[in-house]
Amino acid sequence: MELNGKVTLVTGASSGLGRHFATVLAAQGAIVVVAARRESALAALAKEIAEAGGHCIPIGMDVTDPASVAAAFARIGQAVPAPLSIVVNNAGVAHTRRAIDMSPEDWQDVLAPNLTGAFLVAQHGARAMRGGGGSIVNVASILGERVSKGLAAYAASKAGLIQLTKALALEWAPLGIRVNALAPGYIETDLNRDFFASDAGKRLIARIPQRRLGQMGDLDAPLLLLCSDQSRYMTGSVIAVDGGHLVSEL
Repeated sequence: MELNGKVTLVTGASSGLGRHFATVLAAQGAIVVVAARRESALAALAKEIAEAGGHCIPIGMDVTDPASVAAAFARIGQAVPAPLSIVVNNAGVAHTRRAIDMSPEDWQDVLAPNLTGAFLVAQHGARAMRGGGGSIVNVASILGERVSKGLAAYAASKAGLIQLTKALALEWAPLGIRVNALAPGYIETDLNRDFFASDAGKRLIARIPQRRLGQMGDLDAPLLLLCSDQSRYMTGSVIAVDGGHLVSEL
């Protein structure tokens, strides 16, 4: 699923899944624009990708700030030699807090990047793609379809993102713009590794039908499918990558 020369934006690319996605897409020949607030981390990532033979452009962006998003897209238009073809809408946060104790600020801290920010990036991406078409991949979560204690805001934001994906897919299909969602289950990262080694983490893993955590590499093929022309007849789809967690017994 080569992406040679396709200009691709990955948000939230300074760490975690976004960083991984950027390296995967660059390895397939994409010109990857990496965006996040931590510009020093983006510069390090761009250097790493360049040393591996890829093409990467770091651009600062705060998805919760409409002016920052608009400025970043203006810079993308100036910095790349071809039109934007792919957006991986990955930026987001998760805070664990009981709903009864949640302040309005706590709620907005999650909804602003996970849902409003995703919309702003998708909107600007669609404007850039209008006339040439392209693919937008929203990184959702299985918690957009099921729930877990202490994650009310996160689950609501990801459920909203799934519905937003479908609404944008319907509206933008005539423009040749496909909008799909990737919904990971529990993926092992540096941030959660210690938790999943604990007794509570092991109990959670035991409820996954495959009895294991996902690895970031388990997301590569679904991501590349949605980004590439191999999924040209897919829009409004949600692909879960979760070891069967969504179909586990209640």
